[in-house]
Amino acid sequence: MKIDLTSEQQDFVRQAVASGRFTRPEDAVQAAMDLWIERERRRSEILVAVDLAKAALDRGEGTEITFDAMRELAEEIKRNGRTQVSAEHLAVD
Repeated sequence: MKIDLTSEQQDFVRQAVASGRFTRPEDAVQAAMDLWIERERRRSEILVAVDLAKAALDRGEGTEITFDAMRELAEEIKRNGRTQVSAEHLAVD
């Protein structure tokens, strides 16, 4: 397969080879393709996760996150932390 790069892309590849980062232009292009493939895999995984989350919400699963819910969660964590610290303090005494 023959690919034509823009002049900007060609300059970028030349600089990568000239700097010693890659030994051949083909290596630079292969590295770019590898990154693109990995990014597309991650994108697909994220889209699948979003679809699964939407389906769960449609089934009535999950919890709506609101400012009040976050404040309540923070208070619960503080209470649990205080209880744990108090229990550890009593165990040491």
